[in-house]
Amino acid sequence: MPPFLEKAQQLKQQLNWSLIFGVSFFLVVVFSLVQITSGVREWLVENKDAQIKHLSVLGKPQYTDEKAIIGAIKKADLSSFFDLDVKHVQHLVQALPWVATASVRKQWPDTLQVYVVEHHAVAIWNSDLLLNQSGEVFEASSDKLVEQLPQLYGPEGSELEAWVAFKQFDDMLKVNDLKLTSLALSERFSWQLWLDNGIRLKLGRKEKAKRVQRFIDVYPRMEKRADAQVDVVDLRYDTGLAVSWKLLEEAQLQNKSKA
Repeated sequence: MPPFLEKAQQLKQQLNWSLIFGVSFFLVVVFSLVQITSGVREWLVENKDAQIKHLSVLGKPQYTDEKAIIGAIKKADLSSFFDLDVKHVQHLVQALPWVATASVRKQWPDTLQVYVVEHHAVAIWNSDLLLNQSGEVFEASSDKLVEQLPQLYGPEGSELEAWVAFKQFDDMLKVNDLKLTSLALSERFSWQLWLDNGIRLKLGRKEKAKRVQRFIDVYPRMEKRADAQVDVVDLRYDTGLAVSWKLLEEAQLQNKSKA
C-alpha cells in the first residue's frame, strides 16, 4: 500500500476513535446531569416543608429591643425556608424606629440571621425628629438618649446643610472655649446660632464663617463689661457688629466679679 494511503487510513482510525470518545463523554455528562437534577428534585420534594425554627439577631442594637426585632420578623411568613422572602423581612426590620439598615440571610436548615445597624443620632431636628451623622432625619423617641443633643431647625430639605454648618461653627467656637448648642436656618436661609452661655448670634445669609470668626475676635472685649451680659450679637454687616446687653442683678454681679 502506498505510504500516503497508509497515512490516510491511520488518520481515519484516529478520527473515528476521537468521535467515539467525544460522543461517549457527552453521553456520560448528560446522564450525570439527569441524575443530579433528579436527585435535587427529590431532595426539594423531601424538604419542601422545611420551616424557620431559629432566629438570630446580630449586631449591637442599643435602642432597639431584641423582642421588637423578633416581633417584626414574625410578621413575615416563616412557614417555608425556601419560600421566605428575605427582602420582605429586611423591610419589616428596617421599619423599626431606630434601625438604619438590616441584612437578612437564611442558614440551612432552619435558621434566619438578621444583622441590625442602628442610626447614630447627632442632633434633634425641628424639635420632634432626629438627625443622624449623614444628615438624614428619622423618627424615634429621644427619651432613650443618654446625652443631650444640639437642637437644629430649618426648612425641609436643608437637614444636611444645617448639620455640616453646625459642625463647622462648633469646631470654630470650641477652639475658643465656646460651645454651640443650637442652630436655626430660616425659610429665607438666614442663619442664627445659640451658645451655651445664652448668647444668640445673627449671621444673616452670607459669609457665615467669616462673621462667626468676627464674633470670636471681639468677644473677649465684650466679657470685660461688669454690669451686663451679652444677649444678642448682630453680625449681619459687611464690617462691624451690634450688641444687645442684659443688665445683671446684684447677685449675678457678685458671681461675675468672683469669676
